[in-house]
Amino acid sequence: MRVITFGTFDVFHVGHLNILESARQKGTHLTVGVSSDALNLAKKGRLPIYAQQDRLRIIEALSCVDAVFVEESLELKSKYLRDYEADILVMGNDWEGKFDQFKSICEVAYLPRTPSISTTETIEIIKNL
Repeated sequence: MRVITFGTFDVFHVGHLNILESARQKGTHLTVGVSSDALNLAKKGRLPIYAQQDRLRIIEALSCVDAVFVEESLELKSKYLRDYEADILVMGNDWEGKFDQFKSICEVAYLPRTPSISTTETIEIIKNL
């Protein structure tokens, strides 16, 4: 079973690792779409702390990850699912229901997030030190 997930994976933390390891347990192959710097700027109004190439290297170095690609556009999500032959799309439950439109392409599962861990909150803490 081929699993796919997407994320920014900026300021990598144990919550990211937990979701990726849990996603990998759902199948035999895990592909991860890492949001491009431009996509993050468009979505969040700011660039990630770590550059796109650094975030890609971190994710592809993980033993639970089999393949990595750059997610350039939210509008291409269905193309990515087909191109990477996804059997299941896994996302954190903070996205609950937001990817249900892809159930005609593959199974969609939402996994629980690690409590009390947030990249945005971590960045705010660091900024206020």
